[in-house]
Amino acid sequence: MTRRNLIVGSALAAFQLNAQNAASTVTLPKLPYALDALEPFIDARTMEIHHGKHHQTYVDNLNKALATQPELAKQPLDQLLKNLSSVPDSIRAAVRNSGGGHANHSLFWQTLGKPKGGPVGKLVKAIDKSFGNQAAFEDKLRVSGLSVFASGWVWVLPSGSDGLSIETSPNQDSPWNAGKTPLFGLDVWEHAYYLKYQNRRADYLAAALKVVNWDFVSARYEDLSK
Repeated sequence: MTRRNLIVGSALAAFQLNAQNAASTVTLPKLPYALDALEPFIDARTMEIHHGKHHQTYVDNLNKALATQPELAKQPLDQLLKNLSSVPDSIRAAVRNSGGGHANHSLFWQTLGKPKGGPVGKLVKAIDKSFGNQAAFEDKLRVSGLSVFASGWVWVLPSGSDGLSIETSPNQDSPWNAGKTPLFGLDVWEHAYYLKYQNRRADYLAAALKVVNWDFVSARYEDLSK
């Protein structure tokens, strides 16, 4: 196993531990890079606030909600999000919003990084099959991200046995709420980009696509395709 594969495997494991297991106490996952690692595309101050303040708030509020339902706290977070109707009314909104925020951001941090190249392996074939080429895929992602009214996410999902689809969600909702598993998502809440890009969401999306960790995304696609 190469060092690159080891690093990507560790990233996949880290996401599974931090975003999909709500056992007892949820913790804020550490960023897999320095706060300024994504400069000049995403600035360090935005990363500091986005990760250390916004995501921490989701973690704190989710823990408060789950503390009232210790049996639910033992369930994987993705399962809670997929079965919100089974969550008591008293904490359903907190699990949906704060649990969703925690899961969404935990995947988002792993999706970003200093790219060493583009997609590889099965992911390349899936992109070409579903969108024609990488440029058309990224154009569709940007257009979809711009279509989100107010705050939300744009998602890429495995589709069929060897394809991809793109969808959007409002607020901290995600494909998990519909019983699906996302490959990756891009955050289009204003707090993800306002300090650097103000109202220029199109510029932010173009910049974010320049720091997608395609090694992680490619490995995750392989894992989800098993």
